[in-house]
Amino acid sequence: MTGDTHDDLIEWDDGAERVRALREAWLPRLGTETVPLDRLAGRAVAEPIRAPTDVPAHSHATMDGFAFDATDPYPLELVDVEVFPEDDPPSLGPGEAARIATGAPLPEGANAVLKREEASFDAGRLTGTDLSPGTYVYERGSNVAEGEQLFAAGERLGPKDALLLADLGIDSVTVRDRFSVGLLATGTEIHEGRQRDLDSAMLAGLVRSWGHEATHEGSVPDDYDRVESRIDELAREHDVVMTTGGTSVGDKDFVVRALAALGDLRFHRVALRPGKPIAVAELPDHDAVAVAIPGKPVGAHAVTTLVARPFFTGDASLPTVDASMARAVDIAAPGFAYAIPVTLDDGTAMPLGHADSPLPIYDDAFDPSVLSSSTRATRANGFVLTESALDRGAAVEVVPYPVVER
Repeated sequence: MTGDTHDDLIEWDDGAERVRALREAWLPRLGTETVPLDRLAGRAVAEPIRAPTDVPAHSHATMDGFAFDATDPYPLELVDVEVFPEDDPPSLGPGEAARIATGAPLPEGANAVLKREEASFDAGRLTGTDLSPGTYVYERGSNVAEGEQLFAAGERLGPKDALLLADLGIDSVTVRDRFSVGLLATGTEIHEGRQRDLDSAMLAGLVRSWGHEATHEGSVPDDYDRVESRIDELAREHDVVMTTGGTSVGDKDFVVRALAALGDLRFHRVALRPGKPIAVAELPDHDAVAVAIPGKPVGAHAVTTLVARPFFTGDASLPTVDASMARAVDIAAPGFAYAIPVTLDDGTAMPLGHADSPLPIYDDAFDPSVLSSSTRATRANGFVLTESALDRGAAVEVVPYPVVER
């Protein structure tokens, strides 16, 4: 563990990628269970899922009309049959057509459907507009081909995935067990009740929204032996130990030292403000992972959602919405990514914390130190990630908070 130099800093997205890779290594160690489709949201697939059959299994009509081979010339002989969705269709010979309803399987020998309003008859013979094969046809296997891999092992499922799985005839899915996460607050002021633990409820909510189990495990004072002992105990009970506080380089910041003693420290501190002093460790003797989060609440949320989230979700992507800055914002020091909370109003991003915002903390230069403790900043709609100063009116990409909280 280093002093106050920045020699050990890594980029925040490097930290996120390391955490995502750590998930790939640890996820297979979890057990499995089989869940119905209405309980798959947020769960990680245990094994790859391949299509057991073509979808659709048969080509079928997407319009009411007449089915035939589009390479046959008009006029066509209309056979005395109409095909409905529940029917087994007849075969058509060259130059023949059959009436067909939307959703009905195409007769063998047909490859297109002529809409009824485009058809005409002369002495029982069908004519109409020229068609290409595939017109108004939902072709067999065009949605999913038999044997195609649709979900990778470890992929996190959402409610929409039930649509495709049901269409494949799959009623249940084998998924990995949820990570069990033990939350431990550190700090004498919290342990003795002189200061409220602001972080644990927020972190528990994030862990649960990411599809895992979170348990509040109390607090410990700033005493090295007690910090190490409690982390050791919780690592034997949980897959993940998530601590808050004690991650910086002060005299009473014991968490990172304890993690290094108990296992392998993967990294400590990322070039992100607020939220810099995060640490991640593997505890192989305990078959657990530890994530140490800084104690300032807004910084804790920022670094957890940006760096720790991929361990729980497998996803480090950050979809954004376009906006323009309502005020200019300078930065205090180069070499960091700054997560600037903003409120959005009709495409304009007001930096919440700017003197002209409802939370006046800074005038020109973004102040992550004070803002990291200002819980009013959570009323922002999202944040802008930047490594440089932003001019008023500058085009920016805002990461909405729901993107990183689910």
